[in-house]
Amino acid sequence: MHKLISVMYKKNSGGRSGSRSDARTKDTTGNSSKKTGSKSTGKREGKSRIVVKDEPRKEFSPRKSHGKPFKKRPLKKASEPRPKLKTVSAEGMRLNRFIANAGVCSRREADTFITAGMVTINGKQILELGTRVLPGDEVRFDGRKLDAEKKVYLLLNKPKDYVTTTDDPHADKIVMELIKDACTERVYPVGRLDRNTTGLLLFTNDGDLSKKLTHPGHNKKKVYQITLDQPVTQAHLEMIADGIELEDGKISADAISYSNNADKTEVGIEIHSGKNRIVRRIFEHFGYRVRKLDRVLFAGLTKKNLPRGKWRLLSEKEIKFLKMM
Repeated sequence: MHKLISVMYKKNSGGRSGSRSDARTKDTTGNSSKKTGSKSTGKREGKSRIVVKDEPRKEFSPRKSHGKPFKKRPLKKASEPRPKLKTVSAEGMRLNRFIANAGVCSRREADTFITAGMVTINGKQILELGTRVLPGDEVRFDGRKLDAEKKVYLLLNKPKDYVTTTDDPHADKIVMELIKDACTERVYPVGRLDRNTTGLLLFTNDGDLSKKLTHPGHNKKKVYQITLDQPVTQAHLEMIADGIELEDGKISADAISYSNNADKTEVGIEIHSGKNRIVRRIFEHFGYRVRKLDRVLFAGLTKKNLPRGKWRLLSEKEIKFLKMM
């Protein structure tokens, strides 16, 4: 037994220098024991070892820009995309925009009309999207000549003492002064109101719509609120509803009634005639004098949320409604 132990001691101590102190050994039962030995020295044990360098740790110097405020670099300008169509040029206006500005329809709808062959430029049918309209070109939609200027529609609640005209050197106040900052396009009043008449007055540069709204054959409804110098009799109201004969022909109201049953000097009248001073002349025919005359409705447009002397642009819904009338 002592001989066997001596041989094992010589075998473990000879041959290799730096023998493993924590090598696994088997006990008498044949089970391997856990590693034993000293605390970890930071070196890997076995054939591969970590090489420990004696060089000092490298210190990194701070950035030169340290402490300065961060400056965002300007982004490079993206190159402009090349035109997809040969018809696109540097001048003029895209055809679909030209049609939309003329008040015909939206740009998307204009593209549909172009591809359908309903648009011509200088007599030539245009089917290609992206075509541009140059100065001097004549554009027609379904045979109708289009104007390049954007269509504008605005509504004014006219105050008293303003004359309905675009230019009058003899007038102290004209309605154009009230809308001078409304738009850059030149618009015109649709119809007219007397100097002492207040209420709704429409302005636009859409000539077709203006003719449509003022033509007596289209019967555009207008409602006036009237204050008279004396109570109006029921008999006179019935006569006005049935029709009376004036110097320029017969005229009748579409509807007429007292605005306030307690005050018979206030009357509401609905009429579609566009004759000059027609409402005043109706009541003057019976000897009444009109103290106040206010147009409260014109072609479906009302004074709601529109103070006296103020204006507003019509909504898309209102514009479509006027064109469909």
